[in-house]
Amino acid sequence: MLKGKHIVLGISGGIAAYKTATLLRLLVKAGAEVQVVMTPNAKEFITPVTMSALSGKPVVSEFFTANTGEWHSHVDLGLWADAMIIAPATASTIAKMANGVADNMLITTYLSAKAPVFVAPAMDLDMMRHPSTVRNLELLRSYGNHIIEPAEGELASHLVGKGRMEEPENIAKVLDSFFDCQQSLKGKKVLITAGPTYEKIDPVRFIGNYSSGKMGYAIADCAAARGADVTLVSGPVSIKPQHPSVNVISVESAKEMLQACLSHFAESDIAVMTAAVADYAPAEVLDRKIKREKDSLGTINLVKNPDIAATLGAEKRPGQLLVGFALETDHEFENAVDKLRRKNLDMIVLNSLRVPGAGFRTDTNQISICYPDGNRTDFPLKSKTEVAGDIIDAITCLCEKA
Repeated sequence: MLKGKHIVLGISGGIAAYKTATLLRLLVKAGAEVQVVMTPNAKEFITPVTMSALSGKPVVSEFFTANTGEWHSHVDLGLWADAMIIAPATASTIAKMANGVADNMLITTYLSAKAPVFVAPAMDLDMMRHPSTVRNLELLRSYGNHIIEPAEGELASHLVGKGRMEEPENIAKVLDSFFDCQQSLKGKKVLITAGPTYEKIDPVRFIGNYSSGKMGYAIADCAAARGADVTLVSGPVSIKPQHPSVNVISVESAKEMLQACLSHFAESDIAVMTAAVADYAPAEVLDRKIKREKDSLGTINLVKNPDIAATLGAEKRPGQLLVGFALETDHEFENAVDKLRRKNLDMIVLNSLRVPGAGFRTDTNQISICYPDGNRTDFPLKSKTEVAGDIIDAITCLCEKA
C-alpha cells in the first residue's frame, strides 16, 4: 500500500540514523516517493549524499541553498506528504516538536504537515524515561501523532534498556498497515452524534452537561480518513472537524438531534452515538428571562427526553451497525452491557468518570469495548485521536463479519 505514496522522512541527530538508510531503501522499494529532511546534527551521523543516492532526490536540510539562495518551502513539503516519519526522533527533536520550537527545517516541516505523523524515538534509557521526555511524548500523542515505541536492548552507551529505535522493517510495516486500512470504510455512510444537548429553561438558561464533543469529532475525522461518507450531528461545541469531508449538522436540543438522526439513519450503514444527550428537559420553556428578585419559580418540572439510541435500535435493519457509548460511575460493565442489550446495539464503548484523564473535557480517554455476547476489550489511557482509531478498527471488524 506504499506504492505511489509521498513520504517525508525526517532524520534527527542520533546514532540510530544509520538505520534510516535501510528504512529509506525499504520505502523506495515498496514504491513510495521519499523526500528526506535532515537536521544539521543528523549530517554528523549519516551523510546527505548517502540519503540522496538512495532516495533519488536532493536532501533538504537548510531553509535555503547558500550558493543560489533557492528557498526550500516547508509548507510545500507539508502539503505534498501523505505521511511523515521522524526516525530517529531524539529527545531534543521530540521536545521541539511538542513545544513548537521551529528552529530547523525538520521542525517547520512537521508543524506544516497536514498528513499523519509517525515518530520513532531513539535515545539512552535514562533520557527515555525522564519526566520531560515522557511528558513530551504524551503531548505528541495528544496532538494525534503516532508514536512507534522504541525497543529494549543494548544501547550506544552499552547500557541495556528501552530506547533502541524500532527496526526499519517494523517501521515500514507500520506505515504499510496504516495505508492499508485507510480505505477500510470506503463506500460506507456513517452517522455520528457528538457533544452535549442544551434543554432551554428560558432565553438565557438551559440544562446541559460538560461534554466537549472531542471524542465524537475524533471519531468523525477518523471515519472520514478511512474513506467513509460521514454525517456528524453535533450539539453545541466550540470545535470543528479536522477532515474537510465531514458534513456537520448543528443542533441544540435532544429532540432536534433525534430528528436529524432519523432523517439520516435509514441511509446509513453505521451509526455511532457518542453524544451526551440530556435525559430530561423542562416541561415548559419560558419566553422571558426569569428574574430572581421578581419571579417565584419554585421548582422546574422535567419531562423525559427521547432515547435516541433506543429509537434507532428499534428501527435498525439487518446489516446496519449501531454503536453506543456508556459513561458510568459505578457497576460500569454491568450497566454498559444492560444498555447495549436493551437498546439493540451491536457494540458499546464504556468509559468511567472514576478514571483520571477519561470522560468530559479531556484530550485523553480510557475505554472498554463491550459486545452482546459479554466479551470485552480493554484499552489503556490514550489520546482521543488514538481512541477513535481503536473504535473505528473495532467497527471495521464488525463490518467484515456482517
